[in-house]
Amino acid sequence: MEKRWWKESVVYQIYPRSFCDSNGDGIGDLNGITSKFDYLKELGIDVIWLSPVYKSPNDDNGYDISDYQAIMDEFGTMEDFDRMLAAAHERGIKIMMDLVVNHTSDEHKWFIESRKSTDNPYRDYYIWRPAKEDGSLPNNWGSCFSGPAWEYDKTTDMYFLHLFSKKQPDLNWDNPAVRQDVFDMMNWWLKKGVDGFRMDVISLISKEPGLPDKEPGINGYATFNVSANGPHVHEYLQEMRQKALNNADTITVGECSGVTLEEAKKYARSDEKELNMVFQFEHMDVDSDEKAGKWTTRKMDLRDLKKILTRWQKGLQDIAWNSLYWENHDQPRSVSRFGNDSDEYREISAKMLATCIHMMQGTPYVYQGEELGMTNCPFNTLDNFRDLESINAFHELTGQGKMTEEDMMAAISYKGRDNARTPMQWDDSAYAGFSTAKPWIMVNPNYTKINAKDQINREDSVFKYYQKLIKLRHESELIVYGTYDLILDDDKDIYAYIRTLGDEKLIVYCNFSENTREVELPEEFTNGKVLISNYIDAKVNHKITLRPYEAIVIQK
Repeated sequence: MEKRWWKESVVYQIYPRSFCDSNGDGIGDLNGITSKFDYLKELGIDVIWLSPVYKSPNDDNGYDISDYQAIMDEFGTMEDFDRMLAAAHERGIKIMMDLVVNHTSDEHKWFIESRKSTDNPYRDYYIWRPAKEDGSLPNNWGSCFSGPAWEYDKTTDMYFLHLFSKKQPDLNWDNPAVRQDVFDMMNWWLKKGVDGFRMDVISLISKEPGLPDKEPGINGYATFNVSANGPHVHEYLQEMRQKALNNADTITVGECSGVTLEEAKKYARSDEKELNMVFQFEHMDVDSDEKAGKWTTRKMDLRDLKKILTRWQKGLQDIAWNSLYWENHDQPRSVSRFGNDSDEYREISAKMLATCIHMMQGTPYVYQGEELGMTNCPFNTLDNFRDLESINAFHELTGQGKMTEEDMMAAISYKGRDNARTPMQWDDSAYAGFSTAKPWIMVNPNYTKINAKDQINREDSVFKYYQKLIKLRHESELIVYGTYDLILDDDKDIYAYIRTLGDEKLIVYCNFSENTREVELPEEFTNGKVLISNYIDAKVNHKITLRPYEAIVIQK
């Protein structure tokens, strides 16, 4: 297997709005990020994935971009960005920008022109359609943020497509001028010195010709994934590789909603004609419900999770590369979702989850606060939410009588994206040390006991454990490049697997339950050494007793 630096790296995602506020306006910013680089260096990460910092009216927290070559006022200036980039590079940390090019803001100059008339030079930069003959919408596609994916524009008596918010019109990637403008913009950033791109919903850029009606989902509209993996997506990404990405030694990861294993082999294959890796979402749907979709408080069956992650581990082996994650800005906190966030088990289960994912083959991603075991936030009322997806889904599904207000409130509190967007918990001072002013979204009240200041100096902390896991990966080719084989596949409590590279082997046991379980250790590991464990007194015997949420890694 070819060795590459991005395979050996650990990526840390920063959501700038919630990371660190340097100027006391309650909103995180670029100078705040720069001020925390020594913390990240101490953690040991190699790459920062920076969620969007471009100019934006902020309808969808910066994922609606009005100018790709300017910085959002709230976050600072381009000089602040350049200083941040230089400070990261000084510490050997690379910066991966968030590239949002399936859509722009409706306040982008391209769209302002596009909507003026049907013969405007920018008209074809977006996807416009007239109503059907009976006056109904151009098709039955739905927006990710509820309702139809079409917005009427009276200037030209036509509709434009938006798979997300109506302030996020989809770009028409079939237009070569759009593609060239995007590649020129990417080259501008690469020339500035950024090290790569995480590509937002990149699997959606090529729409099916004719935009036909599709099978409707729970809300009566066809899911926004209708345009996933379209007919020209690989062609366009190969063009992007040739015209932009090959101009630097980049790291690239595509957010590929609706991606299958077979498609992922095309996106992220090892010949590097497209992307280095993709984010797949199958394991994020493991606790979804057939009727309610993601809006449920249902707990996952561990056997389903093992099946999914093993299929991706085995399926991409020697062909492509996996990205490994539990959390990001679109997912709730993993310790509240897949672990146990009680006082008794929060730290131990956070460490177990980290062990499980960091010992697999692929590039691990750590989301800000995950390395502290930050939890879901007790939002309590709809007024505390800021995320369009949660707020719109609440009104839509309760309004249609599909869910009660009580059930929907429980579901958005458990699964809502705002859980990941509460301010980073730096210390136990006011507003968790994130800001001197009231933040844009509520601070999780548990910041007094869960914060970076406490954990940096405490040897048994979640932070110190992540530090050890990252160091192990940097020192071990077995952890980075070894093959993966699942064992105990029918066990409902224990996730166990073996990694192999030549004569080297290690075995990983992760107990996802409160049950104490005894397992038989394969003979070749009985004289092995404990590489890492989340209990300080872990021992190697023929039989291993796994305590609640225990994780242990044994090297042959």
